Amino acid sequence: MYINRVCLPENYTNFFFLNLHKRFPETFLVAEEKEEVAGYVMCRIETRLPGFTIGIKKKGHVISIAVLPEYQRQGVGYALMQEAMRSMLLYNAKECFLEVRASNTPAVNLYKKMGFEIRRTLRGYYSDGENAYMMARKLPFEC
Repeated sequence: MYINRVCLPENYTNFFFLNLHKRFPETFLVAEEKEEVAGYVMCRIETRLPGFTIGIKKKGHVISIAVLPEYQRQGVGYALMQEAMRSMLLYNAKECFLEVRASNTPAVNLYKKMGFEIRRTLRGYYSDGENAYMMARKLPFEC
């Protein structure tokens, strides 16, 4: 929760963190460096009916990911995303998606490197009015 407050303008309540951890523990991950928490990713699994096909499709939704500034650009975010996507498979997710600030070029580039594509722009998505990209990719994740 500390990392969320330090790194991101969108802050979640303690209840929100605890609820996601309780419901989807396999996709709620922390990265440690030198016995210190360096970053986290928290996700949930959502069930949606795909358009005009039979069955229900599960998707992994990356709700929040953050890495402390002193650990950025060292592969921590990549490793967190990699493990989160692997963990989504435990819940039978077929796709992973997320929202990212349109101005967050390093994050957008990381997600593109990991096979994500921009599916659409969400106008005024953030509380400060900034747009977000909704990015997605199919699972499983291949290294």
